[in-house]
Amino acid sequence: MSPLSLDLSPDLFPALTEAQADPDGPGAHRPALHFGDRSLTYGELAATASPLAARVAEAGRIAVWATPTLETAVAVVAALLAGVPAVPLNPKSGESELGHIVSDSAPTLALAAPGTQLPPALAALERLDIDTSAPTTSLPSPGAPDPESPALIVYTSGTTGPPKGAVIPRRAIATTLDALADAWQWTGDDVLVHGLPLFHVHGLILGILGPLRRGGSVRHLGRFETAGVARELSEGATMLFGVPTMYHRIAETLPDDPALAKALARARLLVSGSAALPVHDHERIAQATGRRVIERYGMTETLMNTSVRADGEPRAGTVGVPLPGVELRLTEEDGTTAVEAYDGETVGEIQVRGPNLFTEYLNRPEATAAAFTEDGWFRTGDMAVRDPDGYVRIVGRKATDLIKSGGYKIGAGEIENALLEHPGVREAAVTGEPDADLGERIVAWIVPADSQSPPTVDELADHVARRLAPHKRPRVVHHLDALPRNDMGKIMKRALTHD
Repeated sequence: MSPLSLDLSPDLFPALTEAQADPDGPGAHRPALHFGDRSLTYGELAATASPLAARVAEAGRIAVWATPTLETAVAVVAALLAGVPAVPLNPKSGESELGHIVSDSAPTLALAAPGTQLPPALAALERLDIDTSAPTTSLPSPGAPDPESPALIVYTSGTTGPPKGAVIPRRAIATTLDALADAWQWTGDDVLVHGLPLFHVHGLILGILGPLRRGGSVRHLGRFETAGVARELSEGATMLFGVPTMYHRIAETLPDDPALAKALARARLLVSGSAALPVHDHERIAQATGRRVIERYGMTETLMNTSVRADGEPRAGTVGVPLPGVELRLTEEDGTTAVEAYDGETVGEIQVRGPNLFTEYLNRPEATAAAFTEDGWFRTGDMAVRDPDGYVRIVGRKATDLIKSGGYKIGAGEIENALLEHPGVREAAVTGEPDADLGERIVAWIVPADSQSPPTVDELADHVARRLAPHKRPRVVHHLDALPRNDMGKIMKRALTHD
């Protein structure tokens, strides 16, 4: 692993600064952002974003209506140039959630693409339309902000209460992106393609700010389509970012789409994140393309913690090793006793610390304090095991995926992967329910490949017992037409209820 040189200077985008300083230089003509038939070079981005930065410099905080468009990228870059915290808003959020976020973050401006209709929750804010037509000259950006100053306020999913605003400093963005550059050998020659939303860490920080920090370019699909992936990778894109739902669609399409298989085979790096990619989809993609998808692990509060490295083994079912600069430990249920085992079996909660972490939950000092241990480790709530060589395998969330059955601590994730290897299973989720004898029994929620002939509980129990261990077999199986999922494709287990 190469050493990581952390650049904590206020300049997040050296290539943009260079283009601004020399509008006629070669760097100014390099492509930066591409959305459909609209694009900006670095020179055009500098000339577009810097006047906007000057306009918002005294705004305090700004809300960005984060549609998957060129305007969103320009607005966030302008906010970062100005040193003004940006609050990306999910356009699919309901009125109640939007109202909470706007009230909690108290922005003074709402930035949006011209012609976009904003909901009533934003009606009280002054609106500023984002003009992406570059003026002839760019304006000097406001003074360089402190690396510890807030860059983004990104709201969590709110699964256990109202969404909390994670305050992400400039330092965390810079160190995460530089650590990923080290792990993925990411350079300015890379061209990234993705179709992710732009209101969260994966789509916005990694997918838009990542290429801009490297001096490379991004091609956003607007909305994900396998045909768009094939087109962009065939026309020079080198990297693909996606979530498991996207890679599942790719795996399903590959047998009948040789052009897609050929395009994926040309990619330098295929990256999946935001949830675990089932091993079955890993193998189908590798078999069809000769390319392995690598996974990384992060959270809103921590940005990126681990990844399979480009120069490492692309092992399916793991999220790799800690990134440079990130400390990671597993702990027992008491939250302080370290799990020392590297045996691939002993489950512990992931705790991390490092320069990639958020500063605080906005307006929530008690929640911020509760999120950290006394010695400064962030409690992720994710459960994992470590293989002998340090690879981390996440087995679920502490709140919903740790099942205590018959004296064993079992992670739901590994059972789900085993179930997905059964030919009769299209989708799978695993939960626990009270059991007088075992403490908890393992429950499988299955979307069968053939609804007319679903696999039986005995068949699935034997299948899991052969692959993992007898105590990990499901005792109850429910058949569903579909699993409940959120916008990112994550299964919402709290919505799985017994009849």
